Amino acid sequence: MKPRIQPYISPETHHRLQAMAKRPGLSESAIVDRALAAYFSGEVDNQREAAINRRLDRLTRQFGRIERDNLVLAETLATFVHYFLTVTPPVPANQVEAARAKGDLRFDLFVRQVAEALRSGQRILQNAVEDVTAEATSFESDPEHLNGERADA
Repeated sequence: MKPRIQPYISPETHHRLQAMAKRPGLSESAIVDRALAAYFSGEVDNQREAAINRRLDRLTRQFGRIERDNLVLAETLATFVHYFLTVTPPVPANQVEAARAKGDLRFDLFVRQVAEALRSGQRILQNAVEDVTAEATSFESDPEHLNGERADA
């Protein structure tokens, strides 16, 4: 014989218990018994912990991709600035204002192009990387390129 207990629960919990017990094959006692068994076995905690761990793993992978993308952007910018400063000659003193005005116009155009690319969803860098990857794949899979000679030559 099962022992009878008479715990006190909140009205909200009692209402939910009654609603669930209306389902076929369930009773208030069976629901409470299963809930207590799960609580004591730690099953609920294990399920919750597993869900939290899956979410943390997904966030960790996303953070890793963001970190990698940020590193690529920083290196790209540093390479461009280094190259630009290396190949750009100094502007003569009498042409500084004209060069500054031309630079402002070019920068405005650049900002508009970036805004348009973001609006349209086109990614110049992503497209360029995909193009290079596709070319490298076709280059590696083409036996003519591997030998350095053409088959019809």
